[in-house]
Amino acid sequence: METNIGQNDRLKSLDALRGFDMLFIMGLAGWIIALCDLLPSCGVAEWLSGQMRHVKWNGLTHHDTIFPLFLFIAGISFPFSLAKQQANGKSRSSIYLKIIKRGFLLVLLGVVYNGLFRFNFPDVRIASVLGRIGLAWMCAALLFTTFRTRICVIVAVVILIGYWLTMWLIPGGNDPFSFENNLVGMIDRVWMPGRLLSETFDPEGLYSTLPAIVTALLGMFTGQWVRLSKEQVSGNKKVITMLIAAVMLIFIGWIWSFWFPVNKKLWTSTFVCVVGGYSLLMFAIFYYIIDVKGFSRWSFFFRVVGLNSITIYLAQSIINFQSTNKFFFAGLAEKLPEMWGNFILATTYIAVCWLFLYFLYKQKIFLKV
Repeated sequence: METNIGQNDRLKSLDALRGFDMLFIMGLAGWIIALCDLLPSCGVAEWLSGQMRHVKWNGLTHHDTIFPLFLFIAGISFPFSLAKQQANGKSRSSIYLKIIKRGFLLVLLGVVYNGLFRFNFPDVRIASVLGRIGLAWMCAALLFTTFRTRICVIVAVVILIGYWLTMWLIPGGNDPFSFENNLVGMIDRVWMPGRLLSETFDPEGLYSTLPAIVTALLGMFTGQWVRLSKEQVSGNKKVITMLIAAVMLIFIGWIWSFWFPVNKKLWTSTFVCVVGGYSLLMFAIFYYIIDVKGFSRWSFFFRVVGLNSITIYLAQSIINFQSTNKFFFAGLAEKLPEMWGNFILATTYIAVCWLFLYFLYKQKIFLKV
């Protein structure tokens, strides 16, 4: 979800953080793994390499934070967009319509990403990363537009506690949070159209979209806080408050995890809290350095990616960047030892993708959804 803030009012930190996040999808995770392969075998290198892969079920690695951070960032941008639309005299019904259109457009793009144009409809997966973002952001935006912040906070708490209780009480069995026996999979098998990613379970299924709404709402609460003028709240106070809130969310999620595991595939309430805290922490750091202190030149590399994040996500499945990369650099890589060759190709793949985005940036071409 791209930020709909006027060019002069854009939060550079938001674009930079989005770019930092998407860079892992654009090859940075593979680059770090290739780098770790070059390092002497040690615990740090193995740990860092492991952080670039998803956990199989319960637990958390850095790679598990990429998706929810993106949804959180999409939430931050909405209060700015909403304020701009209201200032331009847009009616509430037209705002609602725009929100719903965006939500379902992302669902459609997710199905396209999953292979809609292969026309093998019985085997098309309807659930998707973009679909999860679209539905969760849409529901959160409708709530945020309709109700006051206090009501939205109450709704968020009810969703998280209600999700935990239903997951715990309804399936029964010894472990209601296991892969084989959980409410999310039960609902997916009955109600989710299309192919499920794991045959009996889908990590972007219907029921687990519910707590993802809270992830988007946490971003919207953050955006609303940051929107306050300097006369109301100083930049330093905004950052301190965000840091305190981040620590509280992580602490709540950690304590709660003794009863409800942190699990990305189930998008558990504890996952929402822990990764929400991480997302808030990352945004507070970027916001302080770039927008409060004004040190922004270093962030240009990330902002080029962040301004066209949906573009590069879709483009990597449409354009064969890997083929272009090998055309120019495979010869060099083949002259080197295998691990060094892999590292060179991982580096140049990022460069090829970034130059593609830089070309779009210079042409002022941005995909807005």
